[in-house]
Amino acid sequence: MLFHYQISRFFLYTLPTDMRKGFDALCGTVYNEMKLDPLNGDLYIFINRSRNQIKMLHWQHDGFAIFYKRLEKGTYEIPITENNSSQANIPAEQLLFILQGVVLKSVKKKQRYTQVFVNNN
Repeated sequence: MLFHYQISRFFLYTLPTDMRKGFDALCGTVYNEMKLDPLNGDLYIFINRSRNQIKMLHWQHDGFAIFYKRLEKGTYEIPITENNSSQANIPAEQLLFILQGVVLKSVKKKQRYTQVFVNNN
């Protein structure tokens, strides 16, 4: 498990990111460019122009953590976003596919039952 904290949302910044950026600069990108709060516990994902490096920023109750990986061969795939948006809210499984090098266009999910909860209030 990457983090032992509960992460509910995963945001991918789809524009190329300078991997020299540290905690403060990445927080600035989240706040100023993505218009999100870096302290809310979501995971923020950044990929460089060559798409061979990825950084993930996460607030962990008492400080920020950065996960940083550089591929020796190959690239990370960035999913296509609606309206060429600079950010995408992606499911955890899509992040795992990106990290594992799965071609996102070829992934097809089989239909599964989804329980619908009705609020009786």
